[in-house]
Amino acid sequence: MHCDEDMFSTISKLSQVLATLPVSVASAERSFSTLRRLKTWLRSRMTEDRLSALCLINVHNKVDLLDQIDHIIDNFANSKNRRLEFVL
Repeated sequence: MHCDEDMFSTISKLSQVLATLPVSVASAERSFSTLRRLKTWLRSRMTEDRLSALCLINVHNKVDLLDQIDHIIDNFANSKNRRLEFVL
């Protein structure tokens, strides 16, 4: 939106704020739904860092990891600590 800032300064600021707001809350709802599935009573002692990493992986599941899958498998097989921290 473009308007004369001298004449309509409040409307100009409002239009800039409105342009940055998300159109829907679907992504937030998906994130909370994912969190609810991951953080069950069986996993209540999971650390916040690990839970955040798992949520990121689950929410952004469309990321193409096929190029890196062999490297990830090799690192997992060669590591003594089998818990990998995935950070995007």
